[in-house]
Amino acid sequence: VKVGVDLIEIERVRRTLERYPTFRERCFTEAEIAYCDRRPNPAESYAGRFAGKEAVGKALGVGVRFTWKEIEIVGRPKPRVHLTGRTRAVWQRLGGGEIDLSMTHSRGLAAAVCVVTG
Repeated sequence: VKVGVDLIEIERVRRTLERYPTFRERCFTEAEIAYCDRRPNPAESYAGRFAGKEAVGKALGVGVRFTWKEIEIVGRPKPRVHLTGRTRAVWQRLGGGEIDLSMTHSRGLAAAVCVVTG
């Protein structure tokens, strides 16, 4: 069993979205961007997905070496993780077990916990 957790300030993500227009395209897939931009508070959704990607990367032991778009958070209400590229190869080397992700947010923070089993 491998576990990863991440916590991020939603306001920090909001400022980053405003200040760096390429942040969306660099870190999120087209489907994630479409989902987040449809939400009433896009920064909150981006923050949750950003924390989710960080938690998955930590659980897989790849940290910041992975490419952001190689970890895609899909589905709702229960998020699923879709891996591609080198990150998928790492997951397969670890045995390709189940990836369980939980994300949440409050007014100011977004958090995610990832558990990889098998």
